[in-house]
Amino acid sequence: MTRPLDGTTVVSLEHAIAAPFCTRQLADLGARVIKIERPGAGDFARAYDQRVEGEASHFVWVNRSKESLTLDLKQPAALAVLMELISGADVLVQNLAPGAAARMGLGAEVLQAKNPSLIVCDISGYGEDGPYRDKKAYDLLIQSEAGFLSVTGTPDEPCKSGISIADIAAGMYAYTSILAALLQRNKTGKGSHIDVSMLEALGEWMSFPMYYAYQGASQPMRSGASHATIFPYGPFRVGDGGTVMLGLQNEREWRAFCEGVLEQPGLAADARFDSNARRNENREALRAIIGEAFRPLSTQQVLGRLDSAQIANARMNDMAGLWSHEQLQARQRWCSVESPAGAIPALLPPGRHSAFEYRMDAIPAVGEHTDSILRSLGRSTVDISAMRIVGAI
Repeated sequence: MTRPLDGTTVVSLEHAIAAPFCTRQLADLGARVIKIERPGAGDFARAYDQRVEGEASHFVWVNRSKESLTLDLKQPAALAVLMELISGADVLVQNLAPGAAARMGLGAEVLQAKNPSLIVCDISGYGEDGPYRDKKAYDLLIQSEAGFLSVTGTPDEPCKSGISIADIAAGMYAYTSILAALLQRNKTGKGSHIDVSMLEALGEWMSFPMYYAYQGASQPMRSGASHATIFPYGPFRVGDGGTVMLGLQNEREWRAFCEGVLEQPGLAADARFDSNARRNENREALRAIIGEAFRPLSTQQVLGRLDSAQIANARMNDMAGLWSHEQLQARQRWCSVESPAGAIPALLPPGRHSAFEYRMDAIPAVGEHTDSILRSLGRSTVDISAMRIVGAI
């Protein structure tokens, strides 16, 4: 069996989430990903927590199927190793501080002069130019700059996403941009330079509220887990203490909801609720009616009624519920990967392919592959020992 990126070599100067998430997905498709880490501690995301048998939850998520090479790039011998690797690579990914790679001679123009087919992908908070170029850009800060916090949360308090959504957005666009660059290279034979900005990635995902607020119109209000403009659409508490999510999209569903779920068919014609606009205007009154109807029912009873009425619904799951989700089990989406702490469960990547299976190899220890990579570049045991003594690796 072959995978789409078998034979593709990716060198990555990466840390945290955005770049590692990008390159892990390239590895999933078969690419050889050489992760450059600092000698000793390695990627600082390794120290975020110890929740996975002593390993960090973020690191476990985004670093399987990679080789770890430790290099102190301030030392000429280490930088020479990196340059040698890049000379034979297909892709270089980096999310160092803006300008840091260029100062080490790792800018796209310099590298592509030596390796014209190289694809260079730079990931940063705000891009390689513009007045915000040098601002620090943590995930929360980008969520704020992109307006995400202005539409997420409650009317009283904005809330950030519970996951690193700006990093994930940037990592996804870096990943798809690299795939596009590889396809383009197949046509032209030439590499390319990709400049991915976290702000622009999350800004793309914010396009609905931007257009909703077109030409100075009011933007969507913060409405918690409810929809900002459609009602009922969101979370509702039930009698056993659970929470059910439901969503109505049209008037046919509204009538079915009143008849089959609330068991109040006459409510459908109530002048306060006979269109989505009116239901939205009078959402608090309708919320009280729904709450009263759900109070004597269990979560399963409400879900059963919603299913029977063909109303979209879901349980509000927690992490334990996701670990044990019967749909993931039924579709055999779990596998096992090795790590420095032993075998751990991992979700297969989204998208089930008939032509190949994803690569699901081990999560590396810091510098686990340093010696083997250096030997492959012709370094002797003596050379490697000398580099280790001076802290170059």
